[in-house]
Amino acid sequence: MCSNCSLMQYAPLEAVLFDIDGTLCDSDPIHHHAFQEMLLEIGYNGGVPIDEEFFVKNIAGKHNEDIATALFPDDHARGVQFCDDKEVMFRRLAKDQVKPLPGLLKLTKWIEDHGLKRAAVTNAPRPNAELIISTLGLSDFFEAVIIGSECKNPKPSPDPYLKALEVLKVSKDRSIIFEDSPSGIKAGVAAGMPVIGISTRNPEQLLMEAKPAFLIKDYEDPKLWAALEELDKKGGVRNGTSCL
Repeated sequence: MCSNCSLMQYAPLEAVLFDIDGTLCDSDPIHHHAFQEMLLEIGYNGGVPIDEEFFVKNIAGKHNEDIATALFPDDHARGVQFCDDKEVMFRRLAKDQVKPLPGLLKLTKWIEDHGLKRAAVTNAPRPNAELIISTLGLSDFFEAVIIGSECKNPKPSPDPYLKALEVLKVSKDRSIIFEDSPSGIKAGVAAGMPVIGISTRNPEQLLMEAKPAFLIKDYEDPKLWAALEELDKKGGVRNGTSCL
């Protein structure tokens, strides 16, 4: 196992927290498509479709209030309404398109078998979050779903992750986070927790600048399972059950 991919300093592990978009499923292409189509309809950017670079810089992982400001700096109210309408389109598309990231269901089984607490923590609107969780068959898996807009501040503020710790009644020193965006990683790091970054769509360089504990490609990545196996062997998981 790579020298910096150990999780032993957070043992005994008590909780696992997940972002949703890009972390449970590769939903960013659906978001990108919805934004692209709707912005084209209003002639945004001179009728030139927004590309991946624009999407990553201005939209991916961000809260809708911030997206609204980025897209419509001179008319925030219009931007907020646009984002609300876009979410309706996203939900219509997502219910037939979202699939779990490779290895996710293996990991959720490992978490369940070890009796760990778990929460989803997202900047997405609650209807989006609940739709994705339900579509992935994880409604009974998560003990809590924390929404950024329902906290004092959304990510990259640590508030959503701090709220998750409070709801689950666990310590930041005994919890880990899975995140796929720079803003999400920054939120977890600011909350004092180790964040395992997932390079689903965002460039690895951008993710590393946010200071994750380490990066994985997806939940089948050998680095992740080597770290979890180390926890198992050294009794670093709360109930000590091994299913690897």
